[in-house]
Amino acid sequence: MTDKKERPVYGSAETPPVSHSQDQVPQERQVPSKVTAPSLIARKGTGQAILCLTAYDWPTARLVDEAGFDLILVGDSMANVVLGHASTLKISLDQIISATRAVKRAVDRPLVVADMPFGTYHVSVEDTIVNALRLVREGGAQAVKLEGGVARAHLVQALVEADIPVMGHVGLLPQAVNVRGGFRVQGRTLDSARRLLEDALALQEAGAFAIVLEGVPSAVAARITERLTIPTIGIGAGGGCDGQILVFHDVVGLSMGPAPKFVKRYANVAEVMRDALKGLVSDIRDGSFPSDEHTYDATSALPEDWDSEVE
Repeated sequence: MTDKKERPVYGSAETPPVSHSQDQVPQERQVPSKVTAPSLIARKGTGQAILCLTAYDWPTARLVDEAGFDLILVGDSMANVVLGHASTLKISLDQIISATRAVKRAVDRPLVVADMPFGTYHVSVEDTIVNALRLVREGGAQAVKLEGGVARAHLVQALVEADIPVMGHVGLLPQAVNVRGGFRVQGRTLDSARRLLEDALALQEAGAFAIVLEGVPSAVAARITERLTIPTIGIGAGGGCDGQILVFHDVVGLSMGPAPKFVKRYANVAEVMRDALKGLVSDIRDGSFPSDEHTYDATSALPEDWDSEVE
């Protein structure tokens, strides 16, 4: 007779075998349901924070999923933290599609959102829809994100009408770095704060299911959050938003160079990796690796001259 196993608890290792007496009924542990755009909208006003993080590959996405995050953004920040570019403008649609495929293969529960790279929604509505469809059909994205407010609202509406959920993004816009002359906090003046609110309301009206507020004073972000009926996801926007998002590499200490002010690092993975690589270099140089435990034996003893007939 084999032991029955409970279903694994989500985000943990497999549950060990559990025996039950005849009068006990094994109870299944419920795996959290799939996160969708409508389910995130339903969170608005509940006080249950929406947990978001970026990922760009299979193992990272698995870890993010196991930690219990609700939404994974395959962000154009991959251009910076993975590919080494100075800005997000260098990432291509094909690169985002490839990364989204890897992330989607790794996870089931989180909503997978793909960034629309610079240039993929700047020409026409038709091009925008075609490019977003590629992210969904080829990449497996379940929603897309694009930057901009009032000026992009018609694109959001067109995508939603094409059955593609859209996450908006206002405030500090990395793809607008050349126009704005750098990565500048938005909403610090009365006029700027009002424009941000107008942008957010326009995106909501167009059908966005959520809006990222990046680089916005906390008081402004909190007021925008109060005014909207859809969730806000903050990054450098204080604790008054409905959710938070950061870049994975910044959180675990794998990004190179100084982190933005709004980042809190929870580990120093880069240092752990440096130590591991230094250890490998040292072991190879002194001959301690590979040792016998890392090598294979022949299935039968070979004669000393086993190679003599080979010329």
